Amino acid sequence: MNSEQLTQLVVDALEDMKGVDIKVLDVHEKSSVTDIMVIVAGNSSRQVKSLANSVVEKAKAAGQQPLGVEGEQDSSWMLVDLGDVVIHVMLPETRDFYNLEKLWGDDAPEAASPEADASS
Repeated sequence: MNSEQLTQLVVDALEDMKGVDIKVLDVHEKSSVTDIMVIVAGNSSRQVKSLANSVVEKAKAAGQQPLGVEGEQDSSWMLVDLGDVVIHVMLPETRDFYNLEKLWGDDAPEAASPEADASS
């Protein structure tokens, strides 16, 4: 499954569970860790957990085993790592505080390429 298909699977799972304000960020030029970041809010800790669990279940059903799931204890911010796609599920106040859209969005600086480092 390619990144585009996986992203669509994630967005569909989040929409099915009524995720709030779903944002898809292409970070392949800003991060060597992942290509796509999906950020979504849940209205309660229970919904945050349900959204993350829905993504995990849909990914597994499609043959995509998650590399990790973080934040299950607190449930104010859960992260699901699917390799090329990383999903951040947060309570609205957590999302506002960390503002990942600004950190990783269009205004964020590009990652330094190895070629740029070598010429310095």
